[in-house]
Amino acid sequence: MSAGGEVVGAVSTSSEFESLHEIVEKAHQVLPKEKWDSLIGGAETETTLKRNRLAIDSIAFKPRILRNVSAVDLSVGYFGRKLRLPLFLAPTGPLNLFGPGGGATVATAAQAFDVGHMLSSGCTPLETVAEVAPSALRMAQLYVRGDDSFVHEYVGRALACGYAAICLTVDSAVLARRDRDIANRYRIAGLGKRPDQSHQARLDWRTVKLIKDTYEIPLVLKGIATAEDAHIAVDHGVDWIYVSNHGGRQLDHGRGTLDALPEIIDAVAGRAKVMVDGGFCRGSDIIKALAIGADLVGIGRMQCYALAAGGETAISRMLELIEDEMLRSMALLGVSAIGELGRSYLHSAAPVTTPSAFSAFPLIDLSRNP
Repeated sequence: MSAGGEVVGAVSTSSEFESLHEIVEKAHQVLPKEKWDSLIGGAETETTLKRNRLAIDSIAFKPRILRNVSAVDLSVGYFGRKLRLPLFLAPTGPLNLFGPGGGATVATAAQAFDVGHMLSSGCTPLETVAEVAPSALRMAQLYVRGDDSFVHEYVGRALACGYAAICLTVDSAVLARRDRDIANRYRIAGLGKRPDQSHQARLDWRTVKLIKDTYEIPLVLKGIATAEDAHIAVDHGVDWIYVSNHGGRQLDHGRGTLDALPEIIDAVAGRAKVMVDGGFCRGSDIIKALAIGADLVGIGRMQCYALAAGGETAISRMLELIEDEMLRSMALLGVSAIGELGRSYLHSAAPVTTPSAFSAFPLIDLSRNP
């Protein structure tokens, strides 16, 4: 914030992209139809995907006035370090489909901007990302594709490379049917055939205990969607509850993550930190999750749009724009620090747009692009 009260984020005046809308539109222009459809799609009827946005769009702000917001601080401290923003780039499978370098490119941008990055085990190798982004806050997500030795091997590699946390994905016992991919007869390049899900299907609380009993590294469980499972997780000593429905790409007809978030935060009751993802695209989206009580918010599809639109430069620009939107939202709410946010700043309201992957971008007209 400047002395005159105008928000001054890190927004560059020389960028190709003046808004997040333009990043999404550029991604649509450059991605082949099958990759675009795979990126924006969800499971079966895509109801869960739409409910992610519906939950976000169904919350209104309750601003307070006449408060000194000449200096707004968005920084937070987690994993023993200070982060510029309370967000992280969420784990997304084969990022190389959307731009050169894949996870390494995304992690490099996260390092430069001083935000977190969580690497999917279906993405760029742990070692490659550690080499190009050694000082980034790096977290390693794991799909279990083998027995206990597989888990030990992966966690050991992550520890050797300096990752700050292990994230075990727990909502993917089987892979959902994604009708857009089926209609396009699209199989993600590099996977060859669908991965062996047998070990993921057998995954239970025993593996959680195994990791907690064996390693000192913080453990994140990704895919928690109920208060009941949040209770069990914290009883097992889980350090971070990751509220997620896989971006609407797994169980169809689930709740939006922002609908599930309050009961989970209340169930955790401070015994663990809480992450959330699921349709978050704009700075105001992130502020809503933080006001409910989330500690960190994951950005999924938006990082893929940016990677496709212009690689590391566009990812950095995306983060600049989100930061600027967050600064303005905070100031207009009458809040100068993340810790001041709370549910008193929120109110249930009827959405004014039809929920979709693009309800955060009302100016987009994808029909204009090839």
